[in-house]
Amino acid sequence: MKIEIRHRITQEVIKTIEAKNLRSADLCGADLRSANLREADLRSANLCGANLCGANLCGADLCGADLRGADLCGAKIKVTQKEELLKSLSIEIKE
Repeated sequence: MKIEIRHRITQEVIKTIEAKNLRSADLCGADLRSANLREADLRSANLCGANLCGANLCGADLCGADLRGADLCGAKIKVTQKEELLKSLSIEIKE
């Protein structure tokens, strides 16, 4: 599958890759608004500053992904993904 990664502000194509998954992909600053990433393998992907507004992340594997600074407004996840999402955002909840 051919995947084009675009800059979220300029829309310039940052990278074009052929891949079966996005594991370990450098998607820093990518415009992934409304992307259907359902069940996507995003393990260890760099999504720092990516625009994921309205993206469907239901069932996506976010283990080790870096989502710091990502815009997740309106993004969809399953309730079972909330702990992994918090880790990906470097958020630690203490009792």
